[in-house]
Amino acid sequence: MSSLSLDWKLVTDQVMGGVSAGLVALSGSHDGYPVHCLTGSVSLENNGGFVQMAADLPPPPATARGIRLTVRGNGEEYNIHLRTTALDRPWQSFRTSFRASPDWTVLELPFEDFEPHRTTARLEPGGIRRIGIVAIGREFEAEVCVAAVTWTD
Repeated sequence: MSSLSLDWKLVTDQVMGGVSAGLVALSGSHDGYPVHCLTGSVSLENNGGFVQMAADLPPPPATARGIRLTVRGNGEEYNIHLRTTALDRPWQSFRTSFRASPDWTVLELPFEDFEPHRTTARLEPGGIRRIGIVAIGREFEAEVCVAAVTWTD
């Protein structure tokens, strides 16, 4: 399956008064896929604590059982947040975490690995509409890159 073509955007805690700062940039290619990297500083000042690269997703096929990402980074732990049509508050999501190895790694993440955050909704794969790669919750320097993103069967 070919990689999804995603338009990654930066979102930081500055939207709610925080002072974390970041950048999302195209950084070459890996195995023929464009590489987008999130770099930045996560600060807990002013009730902040996150930087993220986020992109809208096309609906997954009915056979999708999860999401596959090719990633690398600085060895830190990051979150993956999925948003669905059932969520109407910006702080709601379905979350899982991963460690971004300095070597390219393929993550196979079944939908059942995603935990609801500040919602009682269930993750309905057909309603998935957005993904976020998030440096969150503690002060650190973020550096995580994503090449391919696909649905898994």
